Amino acid sequence: VPYRGRVHWFWGDTARISYPLGLFRTCGATTAPPDPNDPASDPAHGLPFHYFTAPPDDAEPQGFVRAMMPLPERPEGVIWIDGVCVVPDAAGRERMVAHYSRRRGLPEELEQGIAVWDDATESFVVARRLPLEEGWRRPSSHPLVVEEPAEGGGTRRMVLFGAPACTVRAPATFEALQDPASYEAFTCTDADGTVRRDADGRPAWHWQRERPPTGSGEERRLVDEGRLEARECRFLPAAAGDGDGRRVRLHSGTVRWNAHRGRYVMVAGEIGGSASYLGEVWYAEADAPTGPFAVAVKIVSHDRTSFYNVCHHDFLDRDGGRTIHFEGTFSRDFSGGAEALPRADYNQVLHRLDLDRGELAPARAAGG
Repeated sequence: VPYRGRVHWFWGDTARISYPLGLFRTCGATTAPPDPNDPASDPAHGLPFHYFTAPPDDAEPQGFVRAMMPLPERPEGVIWIDGVCVVPDAAGRERMVAHYSRRRGLPEELEQGIAVWDDATESFVVARRLPLEEGWRRPSSHPLVVEEPAEGGGTRRMVLFGAPACTVRAPATFEALQDPASYEAFTCTDADGTVRRDADGRPAWHWQRERPPTGSGEERRLVDEGRLEARECRFLPAAAGDGDGRRVRLHSGTVRWNAHRGRYVMVAGEIGGSASYLGEVWYAEADAPTGPFAVAVKIVSHDRTSFYNVCHHDFLDRDGGRTIHFEGTFSRDFSGGAEALPRADYNQVLHRLDLDRGELAPARAAGG
């Protein structure tokens, strides 16, 4: 995320060559803002990361990456962050905010809440702890800040969250993101689970504060139960070129405005793909950040290898948005036991995509 003149990057667990264990409380780096018109800043040349490092020691003479959220008073568990975004506080000061989760591995969460970047220590600190059962009223995934019409006229800045669908929103302020009561969820169901429909019989999607959002997984369940038709889904796109009308259940990704297409573009991973469980990546378009994303085109596939936590970095867009870049975690974990690829396994891979490629035509045609 761009913040105060530098692009800030954060990653989760980090392996260490010189020791069996590495860093499990998030590492980070910065880069200079890219110039889309300067060939020297083309991402194909690599990104010159300036890492946040600890003082050198005997094991790592050059120093090893240090924790971005150390929490030394609570040493148990790993700490992961997501939902990183930049919003103003009440005084107009720019703040970088994230959701944090302290966990005993994947299954058990020990603590969660809202973290804020401390410019003095160059690390995240706790802004507010949240109850463990607070599942969706918080930042998540890779946020999108938008201007929306406001009641009474004018516009308001909102932050949209979701993985990848934009199904949760809150006002784009530091204070609102700390207040669970500020969050709304996008859904087409009522409190009893029935699909709400308008006078024409179409699903009545709406924002509300009481119930969780309806995302790709929930739509899949509603379709399987016969309560929603596949063609009525917003976040369960049809797989382009699949004559059987297969629907793609999305797992992680981003929605970003694209000036070249004049639409919102989604780049997202699939859960339960054919080549690998978490290794297939899809592209779709829509006129609104909340969809509907009707048709998706597969753009990357990995045989029995994962490519998860997909993220389109729109600040790396080039050619007026025609060329976009997205990254993900390349790993043999979770997807079928392929052998680890030396020097690449459990690392980030950056892909480039030309949005004018003819193969993307089905997604463009269905974008409206």
